[in-house]
Amino acid sequence: MSASNATGRSRSIYDVYGLGNALVDMEYRVDDAFLARHGIAKGHMTLVEEAFLDRLEEDLSERPHERMSGGSAANTIMAVQGFGGRALYSCKVASDDVGRHFLDDLASAGVATNPNAGASDGLTGRCIVLVTDDAERSMNTFLGVSRSLGVAEIDEAALAAAGSLYIEGYLSAQPPGLEAACRTRQLAEGFGVPAAVSLSDPSMVTFFRDELQGLLGNGVQWLFCNEEEALTWAGTDRLDLAIAELKDIGRACFITLGSRGSVSVVNGRHREVPGFAVEAIDTTGAGDIYAGACLHGLGLGMAEPQAARFGNYAAAALVRQYGARLRRPEDYRQLLQGFRDS
Repeated sequence: MSASNATGRSRSIYDVYGLGNALVDMEYRVDDAFLARHGIAKGHMTLVEEAFLDRLEEDLSERPHERMSGGSAANTIMAVQGFGGRALYSCKVASDDVGRHFLDDLASAGVATNPNAGASDGLTGRCIVLVTDDAERSMNTFLGVSRSLGVAEIDEAALAAAGSLYIEGYLSAQPPGLEAACRTRQLAEGFGVPAAVSLSDPSMVTFFRDELQGLLGNGVQWLFCNEEEALTWAGTDRLDLAIAELKDIGRACFITLGSRGSVSVVNGRHREVPGFAVEAIDTTGAGDIYAGACLHGLGLGMAEPQAARFGNYAAAALVRQYGARLRRPEDYRQLLQGFRDS
């Protein structure tokens, strides 16, 4: 992947610099009755305290589950690296077993991290992901020390040597994270590094809209969101009206539509990009790998609609399995080759 950005300035170290929460996911299969019993909002991410997570784990103790490193932006960065890019992830974990597991996963994939990523006392963030039979995922997130992710976790030298910046909107939920996200975007602007931001979840749009607006500033190069987030942002049930409002936020916007594919919006003009027909069993991480595929495709010189098509292709491959990431590092390269051959 050629390390360059929209300004044309050549890069030599990282294609994408990511900033976001560091979480280790525990994924379980449940039914709607389980969600109702615990008052869990289906299909959304909810920030919870450790005590609630412990109660969930106790109720789920006899069910099989998978443990994997997660976090929305981390999944995107892993995809960029897996497709052949070079990536760094700024994050914060504790110096506990869970935190070491998270950092080891990134390192084994070749993803660099900020030097102080695992230097904190406390508990590393965890997320219980509940997947129902309709492939919908409901996330219950305890941020742990990631709650205090801040400007100290910014690696300015690495950011200055990056082709692009990717920030997850989830950081808007915590003041230190929001400060770090805004500062990183401002630094990137000064360095000439184009920024991408995801809205992350409808709950972020509903409860942290003002904070997201602060993060977006006067606009970003690329905005990522799904249809529900777009409609919620615009306060409408019409996608065309949502597009009209979002086009002023990102020079290019990517709006995912589930099995219908996605929409790329460039300089105010939108194009629907059809999806790929598959049987979805778990939608966890679909938006994350979509963003990773788009960013990698753009870095390879793809136009936005072609990058969106690659994003659709990657998301369709992911939802056919359980988990927010592809199983093996080589799966990403094979997926990219399959797209090129399609």
